[in-house]
Amino acid sequence: MTRLAQTAGLNDIQQEILSTVRDFVDKEIIPVATQLEHRDEYPTEIVEGLKELGLFGLMIPEEYGGLGESLLTYALCVEEIARGWMSVSGIINTHFIVAYMLKQHGTQEQKDTFLPRMALGEVRGAFSMSEPALGSDVSAISSKGVKDGEEYVLNGQKMWLTNGGTSSLVAVLCRSDEGHPEGTPPHKSMTTFLVEKEPGFGEVRPGLTIPGKIDKMGYKGVDTTELIMDGLRIPANRVLGGTTGRGFYQMMDGVEVGRVNVAARGCGVAQRAFELGVSYAQQRHTFGKPIAQHQAIQFKLAEMATKVEAAHAMMVNAARKKDSGERNDLEAGMAKYLASEYCKEVVEDAFRIHGGYGFSKEYEIERLYREAPMLLIGEGTAEIQKMIIGRRLLEEYRFQG
Repeated sequence: MTRLAQTAGLNDIQQEILSTVRDFVDKEIIPVATQLEHRDEYPTEIVEGLKELGLFGLMIPEEYGGLGESLLTYALCVEEIARGWMSVSGIINTHFIVAYMLKQHGTQEQKDTFLPRMALGEVRGAFSMSEPALGSDVSAISSKGVKDGEEYVLNGQKMWLTNGGTSSLVAVLCRSDEGHPEGTPPHKSMTTFLVEKEPGFGEVRPGLTIPGKIDKMGYKGVDTTELIMDGLRIPANRVLGGTTGRGFYQMMDGVEVGRVNVAARGCGVAQRAFELGVSYAQQRHTFGKPIAQHQAIQFKLAEMATKVEAAHAMMVNAARKKDSGERNDLEAGMAKYLASEYCKEVVEDAFRIHGGYGFSKEYEIERLYREAPMLLIGEGTAEIQKMIIGRRLLEEYRFQG
């Protein structure tokens, strides 16, 4: 284990899980990640390995065939996986958000139907809030679900689905005005629908189309897609929790888990960038000595290591707060904001340490340089995090005049 980003208070099981995951990352992910990323190839063998390790069921309760582990354990595993290749951590993140939402908000029938198969990785999850014209304004969602007998008919276009093609279960947030009088606030007239589909692209079930993968600057390998609903019929028992109008709260609960995940990903990518930078600095010689012996480089390494340590500490704090059952939107927002910003800075410093070689695709840092910006956007931009943080601080520190 490295000196940086250690976590105090872990039990023997947590330590064994993390050791196993780290060993898997070092042997099965890092050696092939850059090659697969350059080909934009889905990491099928890596995913099968994660299934064998039981990681798709890491946070799913034991009664449904999972390992029943905490969000902290999950976040630390994500940190390790992102250290190997961030795209792989994205594959399990959306899966776990859906599994978490089912565990927390699903009906008993929904839990019994999906969670055992999700624990095995046989059913893989994706979730969908964003739309082409939406941005960060979730209240402006225009996709709709309209009641028709014992079914709902869904119409609309969704955007930025991670696992859009490879998933077989998508949690989709839509407007559902049925049962909600005119003038109801938008966030109280939204519903999460559980949409089952075949993996793949094109028309994956009647009324549901998944176009091809979106071509991205980084975050390759994992499929990012649109989702188009045109008269898609969903049984009423596939409303998450069985009651309409609760979708916004369900999704926000899931996103809090997702923000801890993105913070963990930022920590993992930053750790790998530091490892690459400190290693290269000891191999590269200028003016008759390793560049690591130049004060300017030592200053960079010191700043990078401090940022890695600080981001990790905030991520761990946010995960533990959620595990305690307490509200953690402040901590999750802070962790996501800091970790993603620090990740970008640490990656750029490692890139600078590599000099001209950092611009070459032969060096791993080039891939990290293209991956880090996604974390500035995913699960809410820095500006959104600052809004959340500011509002919560004003609640906590309300002026008593």
